[in-house]
Amino acid sequence: MAVVVVESPAKAKTINKYLGSDYTVLASFGHVRDLPPKDGSVDPEHDFDMKWEVAADSKKHVRAIAEALKNDNDLILATDPDREGEAISWHLTEALSKSKAIKKDTPVKRVVFNAITKSAVTEAMKNPRDVDMPLVRAYLARRALDYLVGFNLSPVLWRKLPGAKSAGRVQSVCLRLIVEREMEIEAFRAREYWSVTANLANTRGAEFTARLVTLGGKKLERYDLATQASAELAVEAVKKRDLSVQSVEAKPANRNPTAPFMTSTLQQEASRKFGMGARQTMNAAQRLYEAGLITYMRTDGIDMAPEAVTACRAEIEKRFGKDYVPAAPRIYKNKAKNAQEAHECIRPTDMSADPDSLKLTDSDQRKLYDLIWKRTIACQMEAARLERTTVEIGSKDGQVGLRATGQVMLFDGFLKVYEEGRDDDEGEDGRLPQLGQGEGVSKKAVTPEQHFTQPPPRYTEATLVKRMEELGIGRPSTYASIVTTIQERGYVLKDKNRLKPEDKGRLVTIFLTSYFPRYLGYDFTAGMEEQLDDISAGSRDYKDVLQNFWADFSAALAETSDLRITEVLEKIDEVLAPHLYPPREDGSDPRVCPTCGEGRLNLKTARSGGAFIGCSNYPNCRYTRPLSGDEGDAELAGDGKLLGYDGEDAIRLKTGRFGPYVQRGEATEEVPKPPRSSLPKGWSVEDMDLDKALMLLSLPRLVGQHPEDGEPVEAAIGRFGPYVKHNKTYANLPEVDEVFTIGMNRAVELIAAKAARGPGRGAAAQPLKVLGDHPEGGAIQVMPGRYGPYVKWEKINATLPKEIEPEAVTMEQALELIQAKAATKGKKKAAPKKAPAKKAAPKKTAAKTTAKKTTAKKAPAKKKAEPEGDD
Repeated sequence: MAVVVVESPAKAKTINKYLGSDYTVLASFGHVRDLPPKDGSVDPEHDFDMKWEVAADSKKHVRAIAEALKNDNDLILATDPDREGEAISWHLTEALSKSKAIKKDTPVKRVVFNAITKSAVTEAMKNPRDVDMPLVRAYLARRALDYLVGFNLSPVLWRKLPGAKSAGRVQSVCLRLIVEREMEIEAFRAREYWSVTANLANTRGAEFTARLVTLGGKKLERYDLATQASAELAVEAVKKRDLSVQSVEAKPANRNPTAPFMTSTLQQEASRKFGMGARQTMNAAQRLYEAGLITYMRTDGIDMAPEAVTACRAEIEKRFGKDYVPAAPRIYKNKAKNAQEAHECIRPTDMSADPDSLKLTDSDQRKLYDLIWKRTIACQMEAARLERTTVEIGSKDGQVGLRATGQVMLFDGFLKVYEEGRDDDEGEDGRLPQLGQGEGVSKKAVTPEQHFTQPPPRYTEATLVKRMEELGIGRPSTYASIVTTIQERGYVLKDKNRLKPEDKGRLVTIFLTSYFPRYLGYDFTAGMEEQLDDISAGSRDYKDVLQNFWADFSAALAETSDLRITEVLEKIDEVLAPHLYPPREDGSDPRVCPTCGEGRLNLKTARSGGAFIGCSNYPNCRYTRPLSGDEGDAELAGDGKLLGYDGEDAIRLKTGRFGPYVQRGEATEEVPKPPRSSLPKGWSVEDMDLDKALMLLSLPRLVGQHPEDGEPVEAAIGRFGPYVKHNKTYANLPEVDEVFTIGMNRAVELIAAKAARGPGRGAAAQPLKVLGDHPEGGAIQVMPGRYGPYVKWEKINATLPKEIEPEAVTMEQALELIQAKAATKGKKKAAPKKAPAKKAAPKKTAAKTTAKKTTAKKAPAKKKAEPEGDD
């Protein structure tokens, strides 16, 4: 039997059904080799030699493939049809050759298919090829670049910017986009303007709305009505004049469907319509692909196979009739610059399999398949036909002019199935009543309306991916991991589906743009992507690309070697000055401390890695405010904002290094630490009032006496969130508000459930879900944890990503998480193995022992320098 190797067990299971007993299908479980996270894995001094290492957990998978090859000396590599898939096939070939599992007479074939269907797989088996080395070299170049940037830049961040975690060739540029957008928002100053709308009626009494577009015989520009007074004058001008219809223009218009999905547009649409993150989208798409339901989900291509177009048109006619099928198939041109990496669009493998017929149980997969099926069907449907009408209304003297617009749907076409989501809230024009030229109209109401210009919105994952795509930063296979990585690093917070930079992310961006401006340039990063495309096309040598990059980058690194932390903070403070210290209304120096009036405000860093604005007169003056705040936050600093009184005690809302809090009274010699309580997660400063502050300060709250022993049961908010407590048993509450409302029955129930799991931190919890047995034996379970749910197998605990619900975890996902965790766990265990040797050699000098300890301590730090998230 020939040995066929794919990436995942799910893919292996599906393919095995199609190939039958003549083949042994095995999974590599992703990449089998990677660069060790240590210095020298990429050696610029020796022609960028790369030292690869088979991961600890991958050794058994390579061994299994090697064992299978003993029985049948025929290897078929069927990994994914992209740069990463080609790299996995190359790594497997190299690893198996090194272990002598591949002999000189072993035939090694590479097959690719864009969809896991019987026809696609069997056709691919008939047309094998060699491993595509230009694609492999493009992968090698990308991996080397990411290593050189991440491994060399991250330690610079650690030394010069306390709290910073890592930098990446693409992730840092992506972070820059978010930070610069936030700075635009903070620098934005709203401008007032007014508009005038009129509710009118035709001679038959049918009402419609029109807006004022001409005043005093001149066209109104956006800011012409700058004040309420000017708007009211405009209203009077309309009211005093008789109005009539001056022209009616109806224009037919066609609206064509959008192209089928490629990776970036699928991520954008899933974000718009379902609020799904990029990684969540790709996880669901991966499962659909492995199940054989959709074509490959990492693609720049929007073209569709001819047989798929034919099937799509046939399905449209069957479901909606001939009127919905255009005379000729719609052709969508591929946008990818490099044809080798441009696969077919993302589409269903079977056009007749609508979402209802598949009965998918996973919520994310069901929603995503529905989206893909509708978009694919719609892309080959007839255009929607509309009639757009514009009515000009005015006075006889030409001093006043209004305009009404509307549209009528004549034929819905593709809109019967699907309409693309939007990133803004603009609505369609409404329908207008019948109006004739010269017809008089009556005024029902004329209304002025105040407006303010709005700052640019924060990025969503959808708009961020769209912007990265426009700039040529990253590639479809990297978007999800990049956006996820900057959130996991604590650089960006996702709030109400919008991406907001944390202080840490802001500092990292300013540091990198100040000292490494070229490498955070959008043009430079996009140009590097084009060079990688040239490598995969075979038109550029990857060693030349690495050499050119390293020559300049190493010089830039050398320039930062003597920088002191104080210099870095002063530089960041200088760059951010316009945003940190905006002009004051009274014209005074914005850097003078508003509390003591003597010290000057400057940037300070906290141990946590965050930053804040503090007074130079510390500790005599303890004024602080958040980095992202403005002078409006000053009222929370110092004495804080007075919310009211509780008896004789003043209740104030303040802010400190660790965020906003409420406090009862003031610090005195007798009471150096007055009662205070931090605002819990989800509570905003704007919504705080006296009642809410007193609720927080009243905690812990006595729920009552326990019915069994009469001991008190209390509800409170602690370090790990809201909880109820009885004696030494603590039970978590799902919502903060429940602290103030929970009754005895529910409290006793939660405490009993927690007590049943046993006391202490290591108490055995009940599994949320049992997935089954691991291929190597032992149950795989989904468990609840203090920091969120996790997958457990033997001694390996793998945290569940936020986008995956515990109830929806599949065996394949669990295996991948366990594999990833086992890899890191194996690496961490490497250092302690040296410990016994130290004890066994008592004659060693103290100097030597100290040297070894120093080395052991440094090793874990270097491990963190490995770039993550750019690929």
